[in-house]
Amino acid sequence: MSKMFKYPIGLNMQMLNKYSATPKANPLLEEIHSVHDRIAQLKQKTKNFYFQVLLSQYNCPKCSGELTMTGQSQCSCSCGNIFDPTLTFQKSSCCDAQLIRKTFHYACSRCKRTNPSRFIFDERIFDREYFRVMMQASRAKAKKKKQEMIKFLTEARSGELPLLQEPCLESVPGLVQNLDDLVGADAPIPNNSGFEIDTGFEMKDYRSHILSALGCGSRMFSSINRILSDPREDRIWRFVTLIFMQHEQEVELNQYDNDLLIESIEG
Repeated sequence: MSKMFKYPIGLNMQMLNKYSATPKANPLLEEIHSVHDRIAQLKQKTKNFYFQVLLSQYNCPKCSGELTMTGQSQCSCSCGNIFDPTLTFQKSSCCDAQLIRKTFHYACSRCKRTNPSRFIFDERIFDREYFRVMMQASRAKAKKKKQEMIKFLTEARSGELPLLQEPCLESVPGLVQNLDDLVGADAPIPNNSGFEIDTGFEMKDYRSHILSALGCGSRMFSSINRILSDPREDRIWRFVTLIFMQHEQEVELNQYDNDLLIESIEG
């Protein structure tokens, strides 16, 4: 009997070893980390070469020595002079005027137009035209979705219900009392006076607070301290005030991810 099952058992063991063997890893996935490292090294070498060629055209304003890039739009000389090369060497392309530094970009000191810096390798520039087009597309999409929803709800509306006689609430025992309890009709009103709604919102206070936080520069919306104790209510009134201030051309608002960049418009 053992000889009869010797061959089939051996065959089954070979098949089991064949299909239970650990699969070999994909060589492309194994080398992906080294590819990322090489790309990062190539980018760094390209960046260093770019700044080396760019700074070879300029000399230190203090000692006329050679310059070396040491940071984000920051260069230094062997004499110890450290400065911003964008503000020192670059003029605006629109008015050929001095540039001023904003939170995320440089702008012309005359017309306030954004100017990309030649001394930042991968600068993040706010594209107003792109933002305008995308906002138009987003509003059009939202409007279309709203129209489709209105159409859907209109078509799903039930038909008319003809009333053969005037409804009588008293015909249902306890219905009138339940409705009064639901709306609080029996609750006494203090001093027989109406409700007084006080939101605690004063736009002039928010405007003064925002202008004081901005000064002559710029701030992110989330970095401005709140006035009210309720954070959610304070954000609402702060945003409403900023909309009116933008309409009055006191500030300029630009969206960055989930935050707003608030820039003061100098009068």
